[in-house]
Amino acid sequence: MALHGIILQLFLVGLVVLAAAEAQALPGCPNQCGNLSIPFPFGMAKGCYLRDEFFIDCNETNQTPTPYFNGTGIPISNLSLNGELQIMQFVARDCYDQDGSLNTKLSNTPRLKLFPPYTISGTKNKFIAVGCDTYTIIEGVRGKEKYITGCMTFCESLGSISESCSGIGCCQTSIPSGLQMRTVTMSSYYNHTFIWDFNPCSYSFIVEEGQFTFSSKSFQELKFISRLPMVLNRAIGDEPCEAAQHRQDYACKGNSTCVNPHNLSGYFCECLPGYEGNPYLPDGCQDTDECQISNPCNAGACVNVLGNYSCVCPKGFKGDGMKAGTGCSKNNPSNLFKGIRLLTISLATTVALLVLLVGSSWTYWGKKKRSNNSLVTEKIFTAEELEKATNNYHESRVLGEGGYGTVYKGILEDDKVIAIKKSKICAPAQNEQFVNEVIVLSQINHRNVVRQLGCCLETPMPLLVYKFIINGTLSEHIHNKCRESLLSWELRLKIAAETAGALAYLHSSTSTPIILRDVKTTNVLLDENYIVKVSDFGASRLIPLDQAQITTLVQGTLGYLDPEYFHTNHHVQGTLGYLDPEYFHTNHLTEKSDVYSFGVVLVELLTSKVALSFARPEAERNLASFFVCSVEEGRLNQILDEDIVNEGNIETLKELADLANRCLRVKREERPTMKHVATELEGMRIMAKHP
Repeated sequence: MALHGIILQLFLVGLVVLAAAEAQALPGCPNQCGNLSIPFPFGMAKGCYLRDEFFIDCNETNQTPTPYFNGTGIPISNLSLNGELQIMQFVARDCYDQDGSLNTKLSNTPRLKLFPPYTISGTKNKFIAVGCDTYTIIEGVRGKEKYITGCMTFCESLGSISESCSGIGCCQTSIPSGLQMRTVTMSSYYNHTFIWDFNPCSYSFIVEEGQFTFSSKSFQELKFISRLPMVLNRAIGDEPCEAAQHRQDYACKGNSTCVNPHNLSGYFCECLPGYEGNPYLPDGCQDTDECQISNPCNAGACVNVLGNYSCVCPKGFKGDGMKAGTGCSKNNPSNLFKGIRLLTISLATTVALLVLLVGSSWTYWGKKKRSNNSLVTEKIFTAEELEKATNNYHESRVLGEGGYGTVYKGILEDDKVIAIKKSKICAPAQNEQFVNEVIVLSQINHRNVVRQLGCCLETPMPLLVYKFIINGTLSEHIHNKCRESLLSWELRLKIAAETAGALAYLHSSTSTPIILRDVKTTNVLLDENYIVKVSDFGASRLIPLDQAQITTLVQGTLGYLDPEYFHTNHHVQGTLGYLDPEYFHTNHLTEKSDVYSFGVVLVELLTSKVALSFARPEAERNLASFFVCSVEEGRLNQILDEDIVNEGNIETLKELADLANRCLRVKREERPTMKHVATELEGMRIMAKHP
């Protein structure tokens, strides 16, 4: 990559990280209460929080606005995204007068009751009692089990007190994780009568470890302390990651991972290593620039890449360039000559292998890989087992056809169901398409992108094997009125948000940006839980980070292409009506081309109409053009699907229509980015849950 390209990449990464650090709440939502930032999934207004239990009540009547748990009166002092938060909880007091009678004005025994998904942290807190005539018991509930523990402490004078919490004047004990209810009972053996002059009260509390240090001054200091910080655990739902990942409301977004808390139910989300930000927001986890933060490179230049970094030694030097590695050392001339020779041999070998791959030597390559016991063999299928799985590619097994091949349903000997993509003809273009799809899919790891299981290299025509997605395509669900269950408005909004999230991931979160180039409802698959799986990457293209656009033969879909196509002489393969109309003026495709096609998908979700139909009147044949005209003329209600209008929220429908209209702008610079689209849709989903 040229130097100016590297500098531009580093600059853009810096901007992305800065944006990620600032965008912690949903767009348009308040994100500050007093001195505390309120990140999503928490929120202070309807539509700004993930679920009701994450609502934060910001009390602005005080001089400094204070955030509280809704309806509990418990102030919150810190919110984090790692499954923890800090609250300020009352200190329990047991006070006596000089004659040994209980002082009810000074005494208090606060009770704490938490509701799912919140529990008291057992690893971050300690239970502490302070006093010289004190015993205290803490009772709690963990699930359906009752928990009791306590401690006692005695001392006769201030001089006998040690400066540590070890049983003389102070005692402490650990508590288990998962407590949801806490009650403190305090008492005294002699009602503090023998030590009343320096210790009339006993104190007990659960406090964050490290936030309270006992000393002889603690008896006086605790008189003026009413609350101390306590750490709570919180989770999403009550299912572990393995089950939650298949739910429609799964909360972890791009570049994040699901974490099962220790000894707790539910899950929480974290950004992947090398990323930072908010894992609950679409594209909230952005790349960490290790080069700027710690500069791990020695004499070498540090180059930041998505999720990682690399060190490059100067010309004439060798090594890994890392401070913690071999660093950079000067090349020996003889070694340099050997290195050049080895590099030449390696390049020649690589070119030869590519020629073999792009050619028709599939059988030889497959057998060679298997004989070498390569890791690739785990993903190589034989022609025989795929023929058997598809009943010799019987027409009854056909799932669908596209511009580059036919997709068959297959059943392996272990009863595993797969999908097999078979090219229509054996030609160099098909082999190139095959190689392209393998390369593209190898860079993708996203829950809303179809997973490639492997390929077959023994046949004249390349074969790709995918995980079978049982629920068919989005097109079948919204255009086939004979299906038993039509997609609800809530489900359509979810599908739109997940599809946008996958496209945003392809555009900005892979090591090299990917343009899908064939976004359409038939390429959006739905699994048994209606979770989106974007498919068909044969037309996709990788875009170098220092290149903003590509020149290419058009590949799109009828109905997704601008009417100007019919007045041009361009050669187009694929699906008309989804394709960026600016292509015909520039011969270039960019990420904004996918945005246009996704806009057509949004219109299909709103209207339940196909993208192109010659059975409709001429003015209505191209759905995108008809939709834009209808919006401009104020006739939106006339073209919306009546079923979802009756069921859904009309304001959210209008917001989605406005977003679709912006995606369909003729000028690319006027269209939003996919990342912006994904964020808006996620906000609409939240608003729809809290009308």
